[in-house]
Amino acid sequence: MVQITPKGCHMSPKLPIHNSQTITEFLNLHQSQISEEDSQDSYKFAFDDEAFLARRETMGIRFQLELLKPEVLLKEQGIDHTITVFGSTRFVCEAEALALKEKAKTSDEIAAANKALLHSQYYESARQFGALVASYNSTQKKDSNKLHICTGGGPGIMEAANRGAFESGDKTIGFNISLPREQHPNEYISPGLSFRFHYFALRKMHFMLRARAIVAYPGGFGSFDELFEVLTLIQTKKVVPIPVILVGKSYWNEMLNFKGMVEFGVIDQVDMESIHFCETAEEAWQVIRDWYQLG
Repeated sequence: MVQITPKGCHMSPKLPIHNSQTITEFLNLHQSQISEEDSQDSYKFAFDDEAFLARRETMGIRFQLELLKPEVLLKEQGIDHTITVFGSTRFVCEAEALALKEKAKTSDEIAAANKALLHSQYYESARQFGALVASYNSTQKKDSNKLHICTGGGPGIMEAANRGAFESGDKTIGFNISLPREQHPNEYISPGLSFRFHYFALRKMHFMLRARAIVAYPGGFGSFDELFEVLTLIQTKKVVPIPVILVGKSYWNEMLNFKGMVEFGVIDQVDMESIHFCETAEEAWQVIRDWYQLG
């Protein structure tokens, strides 16, 4: 039986007023700093008043700004098409993994170093993929024909893909996000193309707005979240179909059973048409070349 809360009763003290971290909390602004009780504060231009722009009531304006700022700056830099690369933040390059193995003394350190060395193959593959895309761009005179590497701007696979393109002299993009443990941009993002978001939703929009392909390496919750967001957008025809490339067949086949989902009837076989399983950077790049007939 459904119980109706009597009119005038207050919400349970156990229920939160909101379930998101506000900008005021993120900026550590005290209530007194956003109250605007002093004329010195209230007289400020609205666009120059950080405390006012951090209020909950101005959330919609912040949404617009996070959408607009990267859009304007990417357009100014001639970025029309991107390849968005996802994957674990925890993987390191082969050289770093070998250094860890050399320093390892205890059994736990040795096990961790061996795992890092095993996973470094994905870092090096993503790095190679970034270089392959950059190599293609070097043959194109028009910006409108180029595909640029775009990542979440952090470490691991994101760093690797940015690094491969950056080391080859190409423009590379990073969409970073504010986190409880602050994630700093990796050093392989081109000047003027490193962006910081507070809202995951707006960051996700920018991952997709110019994406002509998605390349996903083994990763955790964040990678799965982004992957299924893309697959849902394609399935519901919110975006045109683009290739979704999963690198590392053994990992993805163990973690995901798409065939079982088809057999169970929760997705259709047609939903699988955009998904491609690959083992190497070359295979992943070939899928994109074939899809768009890049030659």
